[in-house]
Amino acid sequence: MPKILKNLSFQIILALILGAVVGKIFGTSLGALGEVGKVVITLIKAAATPLLFFVILSSILTSEISGKMGSKLIMITSFNSICALTIGIGLSQIFRAGESLSQIHSSITTPAQLAKYAGQKINFIESFIAYFPESFMRPFVDNAVISLIFVALLLGFALRKVRTHANEEEKRIIEKFTHFLSVMTKMFEVALTWLVHLVPLAVFGVVAKTVGEFGFEPLKGLSQYLAVGMAGLFLHVFIVYQGWLLYKGIPLRYFWGKVRSTLVYAWGVNSSLATLPLTLKSLEELKVSKKASTLGACVGTNLNNDGILLYEGMAVFFVAQAAGIHMDLTTQLTAALICVMGTIGIAGIPEAGFITLSLVLTTVGLPTEILPMLLTVDWILGRGRSVVNVLGDMTVSIALDEKRKNV
Repeated sequence: MPKILKNLSFQIILALILGAVVGKIFGTSLGALGEVGKVVITLIKAAATPLLFFVILSSILTSEISGKMGSKLIMITSFNSICALTIGIGLSQIFRAGESLSQIHSSITTPAQLAKYAGQKINFIESFIAYFPESFMRPFVDNAVISLIFVALLLGFALRKVRTHANEEEKRIIEKFTHFLSVMTKMFEVALTWLVHLVPLAVFGVVAKTVGEFGFEPLKGLSQYLAVGMAGLFLHVFIVYQGWLLYKGIPLRYFWGKVRSTLVYAWGVNSSLATLPLTLKSLEELKVSKKASTLGACVGTNLNNDGILLYEGMAVFFVAQAAGIHMDLTTQLTAALICVMGTIGIAGIPEAGFITLSLVLTTVGLPTEILPMLLTVDWILGRGRSVVNVLGDMTVSIALDEKRKNV
């Protein structure tokens, strides 16, 4: 098979074109194809939830960071994350691009489903209490992400405490358990990778159904969604990352000259993890210390996912606007929390932003039926997210570098 046919982005574009053609030819008789997208999203959510648990538990047991540098890393990445979420949510509220897809959303989501979401409100006290599960198995059954994160953190730090006072035999058992967690993580990563390759099929079904019922008019709304998303990524780089560079005394022209080829590669492979060797090489050319680059780009890479955070913050409101659902402050804060925890957990997975978005929407009670349609342009946004994540690795490493004095 030619290499280009194996490329997921090419498959999604091809599915979009074929779906539009088939929908135009056969019209409303293809309504059942829209159900394909729902099945794919359901399977992805089912695999993503346990993966998040294993990754968090494994990370707690394997991470070794000094208190001072660890605190500095958390402060820098937290600041960047807040900026990314603020930009994403702010742009979605200013431009309200989701309202342009209200027609397509009503075609994908049944009246009964819309009635269930319409006018819903989240009581903070009730929601907070509900996050604490009655049993440790319940979050897996219900796909309750916040509850599952709580269980993973509790068990992870408890086991870490046990390890500090364990005898040699107990330490060997814990080491084997840590290896088991690594194997389980890889297993779910592989499963998710397979499921992601079903996405073109979901795109084909949803596009065929939508074009068959409404023609090409609803697809125009996706151009607004894409424009707002790319504008947000650009603003984050222009304001936040360049702000860090200026703060650390690095000339902007010098920096962009050193990292240009790395960013082009990141755009091509659509993965910040696959770009890591070139990221480290660029940091070396920028004369960033080995200690800072290792901590910022390797250890902290799961915290440097501002591209995904910004995208999710924008997309959550986009979906709510498309469905005509008002999100109160509690819902917004819950969505932001899940965005942060989700990106930390499964950032290395193909289409990680899309996968965690499905978890966020499910957690805050928003419809997921429109997600396959968003994937028709996500191959562009995904590359933008990867470039921003690579820049996040670089700028955090530079900010951590104690040898480079602030000016």
